[in-house]
Amino acid sequence: MADSKPLIIDLFSGCGGLGLGAALAGFHSLAAVDIDKDLQSAYGLNFPLTQTINMDLALITPSMWKSILKGRKVDGIVGGPPCQGFSRIGLRKTDDPRNALLGQYFKQVRELKPRFFLMENVEGILDEKNKPVLEAALNLIPKNYHVVGPLKVNALDCGAATSRKRVVIIGVDRSSMDQVSEQEIIASLIKSPVTVRDAISDLPSPYEDELKSSKLFGWARYKSSACDISDYALKMRAMPPKGLGSKLSLDHLIHGEISGVINTKHTQPVIERFSETRPGEVESISRYPRLSWGGHCPTLRAGTGSDKGSFQAMRPIHPSEPRVITVREAARLQGFPDWFLFHPTIWHSFRMIGNSVSPFMSYHLMNILATKLENRAVA
Repeated sequence: MADSKPLIIDLFSGCGGLGLGAALAGFHSLAAVDIDKDLQSAYGLNFPLTQTINMDLALITPSMWKSILKGRKVDGIVGGPPCQGFSRIGLRKTDDPRNALLGQYFKQVRELKPRFFLMENVEGILDEKNKPVLEAALNLIPKNYHVVGPLKVNALDCGAATSRKRVVIIGVDRSSMDQVSEQEIIASLIKSPVTVRDAISDLPSPYEDELKSSKLFGWARYKSSACDISDYALKMRAMPPKGLGSKLSLDHLIHGEISGVINTKHTQPVIERFSETRPGEVESISRYPRLSWGGHCPTLRAGTGSDKGSFQAMRPIHPSEPRVITVREAARLQGFPDWFLFHPTIWHSFRMIGNSVSPFMSYHLMNILATKLENRAVA
């Protein structure tokens, strides 16, 4: 039963990278809040037992939380407040209104009084110009929390195939669970990155046939000739734990079909430029990097929503085919399993993946916190 598991609230949830890692570590997301309906649509598909709340977090009142919780105690709050204002890419406005959402996150911590919280953001949040915003937000944390961080963690060191550095701040209520230390988190990191080959070599290429490629969600069968499948790929192919996954995706997966194998059309000159770009190098005009089978993927970017101009983010070039990677390949590199369903369109799917925390990073951190909860329960 979901309610027998430790309960979390997922704030600024997006498609559910943090929530997925938490679920795999034994938690249940009671509710997920996000203002972006397109990004959050995947949460409803993949977490059918979670209440998704599509609204501005600042508008959720204590009485609304009371109605959502129904007397249940929240064990943890997780979330990554929108980071565009702190990003080292783009306009980086210190007065970006989204920066205020950092404080809104900790206001919810004060309101709900969880046993722990985990907040993540981009490295730019530590830049000198952003210190006042960060310090003001941290001052909202109640004194009963032992705070760890800000601490930099790379998804590569958590078993993912992509480099994605994030700043993590963890708070633990001293009175209700064992403390976690920064040294403990650092010592637990794997530091053995998965290669691009391990992550995606068993995945099918997108259909060149436009009609097949335009199928809703881009379903395709695994390669029939795939051999020497890596442990990483086998893990990604596995069915989800009970209570996770959409019926649509699971029905396809049973028959060896996965989503996100959608073709991106390229002009002939672009195909030629991609072909001439060596693995590990950057294509000179698009500035897209070409992946190397023996390397790892650079950070996958999100692009922007329609409210910010609908700009497409950089998409890496496949190691041996003259095309950008598919949604499913990006998902694998980021650490999302094959049963995880994104969006019928390439654009929103890449926004979901590029905005998300790697589930590998989330699982790594949440598993440590789960152990602390269990230790206190046993004691």
